Amino acid sequence: MIEIKEQQVASILDEVIQGLQKEEDSRLVSITKRIEETDPLSFFRAAKQFGEDRTFWTSSSQKLWLVGAGRAHQISSDYSRFEETEKQWDQVLEKAFVHNPYEIPGTGLVALGGLSFDPKKKPTKLWNKFKPSHFTIPKFLLTKYDNRYYFTINVSVNKNDHAKQLADELHIMEKQLMVSYVEMTDELTITNELEIDPEEWKSSVQKAMEEITHGSVKKIVLAREVRLKFDREVNISTVLTNLLKTQPNSYIFAYEIDEDCFVGATPERLVKLEGNKLLSTCLAGTAPRGNTKIEDLKFADRLLNDEKNREEHHFVVKMIKQAINDYCTDITIPDKPVVYPLRNLQHLYTPVTANIKKSYSIFDIIKQLHPTPALGGTPREESLAFIRKHEQLDRGWYGAPIGWMDSNHNGEFAVAIRSSLIQRDVASLFAGCGVVKDSDPESEYEETKIKFMPMLSVLGGKK
Repeated sequence: MIEIKEQQVASILDEVIQGLQKEEDSRLVSITKRIEETDPLSFFRAAKQFGEDRTFWTSSSQKLWLVGAGRAHQISSDYSRFEETEKQWDQVLEKAFVHNPYEIPGTGLVALGGLSFDPKKKPTKLWNKFKPSHFTIPKFLLTKYDNRYYFTINVSVNKNDHAKQLADELHIMEKQLMVSYVEMTDELTITNELEIDPEEWKSSVQKAMEEITHGSVKKIVLAREVRLKFDREVNISTVLTNLLKTQPNSYIFAYEIDEDCFVGATPERLVKLEGNKLLSTCLAGTAPRGNTKIEDLKFADRLLNDEKNREEHHFVVKMIKQAINDYCTDITIPDKPVVYPLRNLQHLYTPVTANIKKSYSIFDIIKQLHPTPALGGTPREESLAFIRKHEQLDRGWYGAPIGWMDSNHNGEFAVAIRSSLIQRDVASLFAGCGVVKDSDPESEYEETKIKFMPMLSVLGGKK
């Protein structure tokens, strides 16, 4: 280990404990230090032995990795979720003692979590562990940034705690997390694959087309579910390993609550904030990858020149610009999209950069952007009303913001597509598509089948 020693941790803890006035008082303490190279996946696997929740995040460039073990504090909200989550987070930052000598994104006090797609949609038992807003400050956090490694301890101390004893206990747990941890797992076998009412879903696409033709709605995004049953419990670290191998240009995430884990590989950034620098992404319009370079280029060219996909993409670009206009300055958007290739798919892509005004936060931006036309439709409220009435599933956290924020006011949220809710030996996979007036239900159905592939392939389905 580098820099902060065990006795220094005890000294910091003792300083905070001595500052507490009453026996019932407590305070969250966060201590970050530089450490030697540590494998994030090994850290994630080792965290399983503590029997507590785990969190995992990599940025699409894999410049930043965050791996959390356990819970030091939780923030959750059922109502007024953006305002309430920000309020609780600000209260945590105000009261916590943060020792972090680094101005590195993802260090210091970090909360990881997400929000539901639509809290107004009647929930089902499928997502009963995942609240409309739910964030965890891990007990232990590994941060990898630009190939440098940081370790953060987050612990709540009381007036009667013994600093040296607590530091010794934390040090023992730290060593257990840092030991190289290997799991031997056999390849999963899918014993049953169930598409949830595909014909009824196609019927809802037809209804959406009729709504668009005769009403004021221009686009409605409809999602569907495939449910898988396996011959054994799914090993989340193996899923993450496979996603990292097969989806290198995507955000890879896992958020575990008890026996349920929401995991995925999404290419779609919602918003990134470093200081006052804001970056958002327009990612809408989809085509498959080709089997040869020539075929791949043909698909890309067809995507760039396809009226339906360009229109769909334009909806997103226009909405993002309008959404952030009052909150940002120096907004910059390229005139035309480019093709963003993934392993299974390629998308139309346009970046949006800006400077956020001092009086606003990342939650102000998320509230304005979510859901984008790529996940909800346009106009927003009309399309959401149609989804609530006609879509068969409870999306839960699918298609919703998932990400992190730190005590240096950095943060990043992606849109949780290409994802699955895994519950022991069962997984629900989700995929959607944008319906416009010229859509074809069968073609939209085939598009969702393509979008299932990133998760299906790492869970033992057809490659």
